[in-house]
Amino acid sequence: VQLVVESGGGSVQAGGSLRLSCAASGSIVSINAMGWYRQAPGKQRELVATINSGGSTTYADSVKGRFTISRDYAKNTVSLQMNSLEPEDTAVYYCNVNGRRRYYSTQDYWGQGTQVTVSS
Repeated sequence: VQLVVESGGGSVQAGGSLRLSCAASGSIVSINAMGWYRQAPGKQRELVATINSGGSTTYADSVKGRFTISRDYAKNTVSLQMNSLEPEDTAVYYCNVNGRRRYYSTQDYWGQGTQVTVSS
């Protein structure tokens, strides 16, 4: 059973926009932070943006001013609006949910990843 499900992604030309969405399973009863990470070929996974339970956001320097993270607390969803995309943004994007399932300790849950490709 996939506890974190992503949607969106795809291919776009430089300067274009894409929107990623992520939904956490209702079995994750207590969610702290939700966010997005990405991994380009040959590189380590890196943080893109996060939003915590209080609404505070964190962005990687490389995406500040171009990407916006938002969260629907009632639906346990998080979205990433990506504008002014650059070829350097090409990567597999992963949704991360830090939370707790009943009878389990707090941990990170990951989506399966969605490909974003930006062509020049």
